Amino acid sequence: MSLESSVSVGAPLTLDAVVRVARHHAPVQLDAAARKKITASRAWVEQIVARGEPITYGINTGFGVFANVQVSGAQARDLMRKLILSHAVGVGPALPEEVVRATMLIRANALAQGFSGVRVEVVETLLEMLNRGVHPVIPAKGSVGASGDLAPLSHLALVLSTDEKDDDAESGAAIFQGERLSGKTAMARAAIPRLILQAKEGLALNNGTAVSTALTLLAAADARNLIAHSALATALTVEAVRGAANAFDARIHDAARHRGQQEIAAQIRAWLQGSQLVDKAQRVQDAYSIRCAPQVAGAALDALRYATARLEEEINAATDNPLIFVQAEGENGVALSGGNFHGESVAMSAALLAIAVAEIGSISERRTFRLLDGKLNDGLPMMLVERGGLNSGLMMAHVTAAAPKSCGTSNTFSPSNLSPPRRRWTCAYVTKAKAAKCWVKARARRLRVCGRTFPICRRTALWTATWTPPPR
Repeated sequence: MSLESSVSVGAPLTLDAVVRVARHHAPVQLDAAARKKITASRAWVEQIVARGEPITYGINTGFGVFANVQVSGAQARDLMRKLILSHAVGVGPALPEEVVRATMLIRANALAQGFSGVRVEVVETLLEMLNRGVHPVIPAKGSVGASGDLAPLSHLALVLSTDEKDDDAESGAAIFQGERLSGKTAMARAAIPRLILQAKEGLALNNGTAVSTALTLLAAADARNLIAHSALATALTVEAVRGAANAFDARIHDAARHRGQQEIAAQIRAWLQGSQLVDKAQRVQDAYSIRCAPQVAGAALDALRYATARLEEEINAATDNPLIFVQAEGENGVALSGGNFHGESVAMSAALLAIAVAEIGSISERRTFRLLDGKLNDGLPMMLVERGGLNSGLMMAHVTAAAPKSCGTSNTFSPSNLSPPRRRWTCAYVTKAKAAKCWVKARARRLRVCGRTFPICRRTALWTATWTPPPR
């Protein structure tokens, strides 16, 4: 393994590092400092198991509604195995390989923070599965993002773990070297020993946000690529219709103060530098879908930047429950029950990304419409084809562009995406900012009246469970 190209688990992860492992199979290794932290928290767990006290959730108790039922140390292994078997009840199509790999990396990194009380072997087994290409089959549906991704992560844990019976039928399924196998067979072919989970380890594996975060983080990586290409598409459109370059003047965008807008405008100016077509039509200004591209794509870029920051916090977080804090190896430890498994931060990041991407798609469709309309495209042929009638040109390409635009707009449930064209000649793209403000105020008032929070048109991060990455 090349240390220079490997990704260190337990050290801070970034979006780019996750993409390298998920999509490009970069090798992974456990950080030396993380190894020490894992060992210290595990020593404390083993002391609790040996003494039988204090009563600590998930170590010597049942789960959920059975949290007050005490379980003996002798039953710890059985407790962990039954947890994984009972929670591996996901349904639907299997998640793509890249999502599974991202999930495994994020889960390993969470455990490597040293607050989960697992053995080092648990983290190392996950990393070996990544390095050797054992990818558990994880159904896409089964998590609501509130108690962690319990069902999906249990399918992951089935492949990694076993019990004294070592029943092939209870080992889940995995893809290894392009073949779908039982988890037991896949791990055997990869020469990776499966683990009998000890106290706390089953809960540490399935109680977290790794699946939701993996889906959203990979979507963020694609959104970054989409926004960059949106600037290029805008520049090409300006050239095609011999548009006005003054809309991208730095002075305009500096006056707006928005960082994303300034960056997009700068990118468009760079693409247009040296153009022999820009401003040839001598129009005072172009339609909104061209003139306001920096404002729209820039807002999307700012949204992406915010979402990425929250997601990078999440991939470096300890997200199971309880969390274990020790001062030294096995000494002065305490287990604190909390709710870091809750996916709210990921869900809001996913919702924000969905709005941003829908806006990019919406304004792009309007530019496509303008390029194909012979009355609006600066004298280019209708549908960009000679001998129209005999040839349809790009007619259906526009229809295809309109289909995902409608889907994206409806799926975001955001009034800011409700932007029908108006004033055919000049606008062609508007946002419903006032409607969005009214939408937020109405719901805020409803929350105040009710005195409590209700889920209003809100989805969790697993909205993206049906997302399919673009071909590369």
